[in-house]
Amino acid sequence: MKINISLKSYNSFGVDVISKELYEVYSEDEVLKTLNSLKDRKVFILGGGSNILFTNNVQTPIINVKIKGIKIISENNNHVSVSIGAGEIWDDFVKWAISKNLGGVENLISIPGYVGGAPIQNIGAYGVEIKNVFLSCSGYFIETLEKKEFKINDCQFSYRSSIFKKSLKNKFIITEVVLQLSKNNHKINKSYKSLNDVIKSKNVKDPTIKDIAEIVSNIRKDKLPDPSIIGNSGSFFKNPIVSQDTLTKLKERFSDIVFYKENGIKYKLSAAWLIENCGFKNIKEKNVSVYKNQALVITNLGNATGREIYSFSQKIKSKVLEKFDILLEEEVNII
Repeated sequence: MKINISLKSYNSFGVDVISKELYEVYSEDEVLKTLNSLKDRKVFILGGGSNILFTNNVQTPIINVKIKGIKIISENNNHVSVSIGAGEIWDDFVKWAISKNLGGVENLISIPGYVGGAPIQNIGAYGVEIKNVFLSCSGYFIETLEKKEFKINDCQFSYRSSIFKKSLKNKFIITEVVLQLSKNNHKINKSYKSLNDVIKSKNVKDPTIKDIAEIVSNIRKDKLPDPSIIGNSGSFFKNPIVSQDTLTKLKERFSDIVFYKENGIKYKLSAAWLIENCGFKNIKEKNVSVYKNQALVITNLGNATGREIYSFSQKIKSKVLEKFDILLEEEVNII
């Protein structure tokens, strides 16, 4: 246990708050031992800290999951099932898969955070979400210490959300994730416009998973700041999902509004476009700014507090609501 420790290196925003009690756990036995020692107390589960904004010091005991391990647990002619420890760095796992020529997660390269956080957030990028390759995850209920395996239909996956972010938030601790990857004839997903545009511009006829990973990685480098250099958590807000009727009304007022067709009769608006058109791109306020290359990203330029970052984000939210009558929803967890 670490007492009164700074969380600056435990969150990608680089916000300097204090954790009263921090427990780092490296195995399921350590998870159970720690939960037992904290019985009847509320706890906070922390992974890679890449999707969190701390606005205060944390009095609740924090459990930082650092369980490692990547292993193939079953395979056939077409697929392999891979077990990954919740404390593995997500990008390390993606690079491992690519090195083995296993497809399915190449579009998700360069996403920060730990593997255990991936199903919580239902991480996604460039036309792919983790639910597309998800088989199960396992862990423990914090209150009862009961172990449970969640299959895909148990997880209530939706856009950047899951049961672990809603009804089971801070009630279940994930220790292992099992994903299914493709061995042969993997169907490359190049449906995302900016990805497909690069493929065409480079005249790549039959892109491999390595090609896709390289292209996505380069796009992300151009659009998103490295959190080890500039504090950020990637997209701060979700892209709003609206009805056909709402989109039609918006297009009457803003003919160049950027949107994408969703499943069914829903449409996804570009939150970045909304924010830019409220005049926020590359706007700075003390030590906080909107990133110059991507309006969805809020950055810590130095020693910004979590409260300063949050206050800045709410100004953006208020302006978007005022101009477009669209209420943005945070993708980042506010603590």
